Amino acid sequence: MEMPVYLFTGFLESGKTKFIQETMEDERFDPSKKTLLLVCEEGEEEYVPERFVTKKFWVETVENEEDLTEELFLALYKKYKFQRIMIEYNGMWELNTLYGALPEGWMIYQEMMFADATTFLNYNANMRSLMVDKLQSAEIVVLNRYQDGIDRMAVHQVVRASSRRADIAYEYEDGRVEYDDIEDPLPFDVDAPVIEIGDDDYAIWYRDLSEDMQKYIGKTVRFKGTVAYDDKLPRGCYVIGRHVMTCCQDDIAYQPVVVKTSNTAGLHNRDWFIIEAKISFAFHALYQEKGPVLNEIKREPAEMPEKQVATFY
Repeated sequence: MEMPVYLFTGFLESGKTKFIQETMEDERFDPSKKTLLLVCEEGEEEYVPERFVTKKFWVETVENEEDLTEELFLALYKKYKFQRIMIEYNGMWELNTLYGALPEGWMIYQEMMFADATTFLNYNANMRSLMVDKLQSAEIVVLNRYQDGIDRMAVHQVVRASSRRADIAYEYEDGRVEYDDIEDPLPFDVDAPVIEIGDDDYAIWYRDLSEDMQKYIGKTVRFKGTVAYDDKLPRGCYVIGRHVMTCCQDDIAYQPVVVKTSNTAGLHNRDWFIIEAKISFAFHALYQEKGPVLNEIKREPAEMPEKQVATFY
């Protein structure tokens, strides 16, 4: 069963309720569709349902993160037979809880994050992991209550450390909206004959590869990484990558790519190498789906970098 899900994230008093209210008052949001509004936190601003243009709607609340289950969603659908669902998500809850609870066929059609521009940087400093959790999958980040004195570059860098794809919108108190237009070039040349990835740039390259794989197909890349290799791997391949920290030490994870090679001699687990390889996009058993596969051109032993963990800063 296909079900469109419209997801609105952000911390308390960030402007989610106001935006959803305005959306539900807008004739362009197809008022003929039966709509469920699922509210996961209670702020000062309240909905005014009598102003909704659609009259085929229901409002339900979820007070505890552990109550957010697939069984809940299926029970709500059985009760109301809605055609779309809008979720005002609790900023203190992990998004994986929601993603894991959505029934098969329920797809996120739009994901927007809202934030109070006057407190955005403080929230990021004090609750970085929760901030990253919401930023990394948002299509657009809307900063309400924006004032000219706020450091737009600092905001830009916080968002870009988690996502290169998200649009950033600054909404002033008077309703004016300006979009972020800060150029954000990659720290390496994707059009070079060999794309040289510096030791400090692996995290950015790996994320860009994951988000925009098509532009790397057929390109040659060179970087330093640590090997994962044992006899259980399919013949003629190994794995190379770096440990990457997205926001804090608790989320450090090994982020590797698969390498196909004609020579596995001298490969040992956790050894460091510089590899040069041509990138393809193909099915591989280690991914159990299509993914980036590096076809090795050459490799050479390397010294461990000064910073063993790659970051986005």
